[in-house]
Amino acid sequence: MLLSLLAYAALIIFIVGFAYRIYVYNRTPAPLKIPTTPAPLTKQGVAWRLFTEVAFFNSLFKSNKWTWLFGYAFHVALAVVTIRHLRYFFDLPQFFGPLQILGVLAGFVMVGALGMLFVRRLVVDRYRHISSKADYLMLVLLMAIGLSGLTMQFFARPDIVGIKDAMVTWTRFGGIFDIPGDPVFIMHFIGVLVLMLIFPFSKLMHAGGIFFSPTRNQTDTPREERHVNPWAKS
Repeated sequence: MLLSLLAYAALIIFIVGFAYRIYVYNRTPAPLKIPTTPAPLTKQGVAWRLFTEVAFFNSLFKSNKWTWLFGYAFHVALAVVTIRHLRYFFDLPQFFGPLQILGVLAGFVMVGALGMLFVRRLVVDRYRHISSKADYLMLVLLMAIGLSGLTMQFFARPDIVGIKDAMVTWTRFGGIFDIPGDPVFIMHFIGVLVLMLIFPFSKLMHAGGIFFSPTRNQTDTPREERHVNPWAKS
């Protein structure tokens, strides 16, 4: 029952917290015209720039190839793993079957990329200088979630049917649900809940905040168009 209550609290805090942070980002004034140059001159160009940032980490690729490689590998693998986990919440069509194998391979890639990002923060001076304890703990938490998931895949097979019943009840707010007693799954699930609890209050909010970054979402037209501060429009 306590784990069920924690799960509902984590889900509510994640949804409400994420939505509130997006609301704050949207309401925050952008008093300066500060797009990172070279920047697009049209809104269509800005949309394309944001797409390349989200889909390909374009600016990171230009900045540091090794960081881009490990960071991009982690995010792509995380997306594949997340899609694979949809089977625990929905009844998926049969063509999702081959994705299960791809999802397992993505799990190895995700953990490996996280490990390299962790090592990078330890051995590269400029990254170690700007890294906080929260940065290290976030990487450790993500690696723990990935490793516990791989452990269940190869060594400690849990009750898949029981897990799906619990996850469906949880995400549909169906009341107190039974958690399969497998200790590895409980560790994995608690790790995910902790991640959801801290997500809206951490650097992980860059997942939504990137769309509100004035260095990325502004056109480079300071001479062609006057930029008026939001509070000065009245």
